[in-house]
Amino acid sequence: MQLDFLGDLRRTHMCGELRAEHIGQKVILLGWVNRRRDLGNLVFIDVRDRNGMTQLVFDKGENPAAHEKASALRSEYVIAAIGHVRKRDLDTVNPNIATGDVEVRVDELKLLNESKLPPFLPGDTDIANEEMRLKYRYLDLRRDKMQANIELRHKVALAIRQSLSERGFLEIETPFMTRSTPEGARDYLVPSRVHPGEFYALPQSPQIFKQILMISGFDKYFQIVRCFRDEDLRADRQPEFTQIDLEMSFPQPDRVFEVVEAFLQAAFKAAGHELTAPFPRMTYDEAMRQYGIDKPDMRLPAMTDIRKAFTDEDLTELRIDASMNMVAVRIPKVGKISDREKKEIRALSDELAQRNKEFAGVLYDFAQLEKKRPQAATKIRELCAADSEDLIVPVVAIAAAESKARTAANQHAQFTAAGEARLELARKYADRHGAFTRTGEVGNDFKLLWVTDFPMFEYDEKENHWNPAHHPFTSPHERDMDKLESDPGSVRALAYDVVLNGTELGSGSIRIHRQDIQEKIFRALGMSIPEMKERFGFFLEALEYGTPPHGGIALGLDRIVMILAGADSLREVIPFPKTAKAVDLMVDAPTPVSDVQLKELGIKIK
Repeated sequence: MQLDFLGDLRRTHMCGELRAEHIGQKVILLGWVNRRRDLGNLVFIDVRDRNGMTQLVFDKGENPAAHEKASALRSEYVIAAIGHVRKRDLDTVNPNIATGDVEVRVDELKLLNESKLPPFLPGDTDIANEEMRLKYRYLDLRRDKMQANIELRHKVALAIRQSLSERGFLEIETPFMTRSTPEGARDYLVPSRVHPGEFYALPQSPQIFKQILMISGFDKYFQIVRCFRDEDLRADRQPEFTQIDLEMSFPQPDRVFEVVEAFLQAAFKAAGHELTAPFPRMTYDEAMRQYGIDKPDMRLPAMTDIRKAFTDEDLTELRIDASMNMVAVRIPKVGKISDREKKEIRALSDELAQRNKEFAGVLYDFAQLEKKRPQAATKIRELCAADSEDLIVPVVAIAAAESKARTAANQHAQFTAAGEARLELARKYADRHGAFTRTGEVGNDFKLLWVTDFPMFEYDEKENHWNPAHHPFTSPHERDMDKLESDPGSVRALAYDVVLNGTELGSGSIRIHRQDIQEKIFRALGMSIPEMKERFGFFLEALEYGTPPHGGIALGLDRIVMILAGADSLREVIPFPKTAKAVDLMVDAPTPVSDVQLKELGIKIK
């Protein structure tokens, strides 16, 4: 069929805009053929764009030429339709679409482009093969769900930009090609043709540059920025990702919290949700002791210390060492569980021990405890504020091995396994009663909080040295400065995370603004003076020129949109993502390059 040119034709309305008030108007619609229905003398075409869909009518008796042309249309052909809006007959009204009360009687049809038979249609709701979706991403992005997700991403990013701009922040771009300063993950390296044998690195974050902007006097910086990490992927990780990055001068943590809470409120409002601020706050130590994890899901009750429910005689008969931690996990409104489920709970003890080498513990059958120790069981229910429908699982835990270094993480190893049990039990039992849902589900209860006072250092047992728990530019607590060399494991950082329903949205800290303290941190990490100068000499020098106190945070935009979209993978909210093997199936990247290109760069592939 002969194709037409668009010429000077301009749409008058989007395909989802027409309503009863447009009846009688002449309109021009541009879009894709979603569906064709041929009833002989009448042909119906559903034309679609990102705004919605409208039914077109071609009547052979009124316009034979347009009717003949419409009969040849197929799915995903691109068309222009010129006609008049009219009311649908009562028995043909479609309540499932916004334009279902009206239709367009077409006077002229232009075919702007044809389409091969697609491997799947945008109207398909369940496409099992994700690789097919990613290979034909341009078709996948035509689907209503993907169109809505990408539009949501735009609205969220716009709301964040407006919130920060209103607070005096400037959006400033930082370089994509910089020097390699590994921050825990591998850098993506970019060879330099002009400087053979030398490499740029793609930034894992704009950390140093945003601190230099504070030294430069910009006071309040933000950027919605692409970052790159060459690391193993999961559903919530991509090699290139987008973060909401900000930094401000002369802040206390409270000021950073206020800014973040304001833009998160704006972002969630853009998605139709209301957040209440300020968010609750909890120290790392409290989070580990009460929840067994540094990103607690606040939709579930905290673990309860139940040591005082047992007498010394109880402990002796149960063969429980009085020095062990004893906590109870409570999952609300589970009801009665089966014998098979009780066995599964007991088996969870072994699973936890296998996953956590620092832990050996037991999950007790509460029903048996009620039979053998009714007084202790009653006291446990009282301590947990539990009713008869709640599932209670007592956990007795002890660290299986002592660490070479005293760190907060080692001290909390006993609580970590109990925290894992809490989440495993919640996923298994609470979901069936609606008491607990995945973070990604739309309409659930959003519970945000700040976790503060993280450990400054983590000890690497294999390498026998300290690593920064956050990054090496994080400031220690003023009261802990004198422990930097004598007891690094007990030093607290002015670091904080914002957490939503068990998912970390972002991390930040108050930074080091004095050169003497920055050098102390580098020494605590085992860096020599020459190594400091080699890796961070330019930054240490910049600190000598009147650096103000400063701090900031970075939040994952992809992750926030994923949660708001009710998706379970970042690939659902990123227009052109990579697979779990870091491959772009649509453009077939990465790929080999020619010998000529390699020779220009002075690179040989072994």
